[in-house]
Amino acid sequence: MKIKKFTISGPLLIYLDKKTDKRGYFQRIFCEDALLKYGVKFNIVQANSSFNYKKGTVRGMHYQKAPYPEEKIVKCIKGEIYDVLLDIRKNSATFGKWVSVVLSQKDNTILYIPSGFAHGFQTLTDETEILYLMSEYYSPKNSTGYRWNDPGIQITWPLKKIIISKKDSELPLLFK
Repeated sequence: MKIKKFTISGPLLIYLDKKTDKRGYFQRIFCEDALLKYGVKFNIVQANSSFNYKKGTVRGMHYQKAPYPEEKIVKCIKGEIYDVLLDIRKNSATFGKWVSVVLSQKDNTILYIPSGFAHGFQTLTDETEILYLMSEYYSPKNSTGYRWNDPGIQITWPLKKIIISKKDSELPLLFK
């Protein structure tokens, strides 16, 4: 595994090693020792997946508030997505700033998202599937987010066509 930091401290882009032969390939998508070298102690308590029918689907910007903040490890296992991380740590020098990365089934990467970040993505292809490893159990009462099109954040989504849920379109603004 090779690990790259972003311009905002906390998130990590992890390049996976792939062992290939005539049958296909094998890759490790989680290694506690590799993450510990970067100060990340990640305890998997739940695994989720998201399937999206259409290109242009936006999910986000989601996070889970205290007392159940969650960390995530995300891998695109089918298709391609534009993944966005928004720093919502109030005391951070980069509060309200975001970073993005394209994840695909072909690129052999995973994304580590620490607590204190809202997460969202836009599908760049039809029929995408995303795998999430979670550090905290889902708590509907603490699950929330910020609006994907908050003018104070100005996330640049790559596709103009947006398919979004009513719930996500009604999330609050970070900057009111």
